[in-house]
Amino acid sequence: MTAHPAFAPGRAALVTGGASGIGLAAACDFARRGMRVAIADLPGEALDAAARAAAEAAPGGEAMVRAIPTDVADRAAVEALREAATAAFGAPSVVMANAGIEAGGRFFSDPATWERILGVNLWGVVNVVQAFLPAMIEAGGPGAVVVTGSKQGITTPPGNTPYNVSKAGVKVVAEALAHELRERGAPISAHLLIPGFVYTGLTRARGATEKPAGAWTPEETVARMHEGLAAGEFYILCPDNETTRAQDEKRILWAAGDIVHNRPALSRWHPDHKDAFAAHMQA
Repeated sequence: MTAHPAFAPGRAALVTGGASGIGLAAACDFARRGMRVAIADLPGEALDAAARAAAEAAPGGEAMVRAIPTDVADRAAVEALREAATAAFGAPSVVMANAGIEAGGRFFSDPATWERILGVNLWGVVNVVQAFLPAMIEAGGPGAVVVTGSKQGITTPPGNTPYNVSKAGVKVVAEALAHELRERGAPISAHLLIPGFVYTGLTRARGATEKPAGAWTPEETVARMHEGLAAGEFYILCPDNETTRAQDEKRILWAAGDIVHNRPALSRWHPDHKDAFAAHMQA
């Protein structure tokens, strides 16, 4: 399958949250394709190591990679990121707004936890898109914006509420961006990457010391991303080793059906609808 035209040797890419997980796998993949890659994440050894890994993958070595310490929740920091990245490589043809945290928040978590999660996961996407898109549009070449969402932002399971809210917002942002670019006639596509169960830093934070059998690797997720990009998919829904696409589709349809059928909120986890949901999944 032909790759998305934005992913070509010599073009520039930006990856936020690129120090680990899916972001690191993407940065190394882009570098391996001969792209010039700016990697943004919080300062520290993880970011430095990510830059070294991407440089080892790049045909042009260190000259093809920049590590730029950035807190995406800080709009001024994102503006500085734009200046540094464009000074190094010019306007990017690929922006991957991937930075995200979980932080163990719940509905009644303190305001600081809510603000931190929404700041990185939601405002981080808004900040990056608004900062980089004008120059991408002006450049006029083929481009792609990939926003990393979550299935939890669609089915919104109980618990982890701040994270779910942030990822539901990210979905809306990505959808609105795709519509805006379409209306403008810009040669830039927007995509919502919806990972499945992936072995990343978030998984390790929950206590997993090695990759669970049901999880995909970040590299497998990036490969699925490219498959979806090449096919022109907006919703790049990823399965994993324990959940099929058909299962995901049924769960998503059930969640939408709560509104259509006026069931109780989150009826999938409601005792009165347990049997009906099980029958729906087996149908």
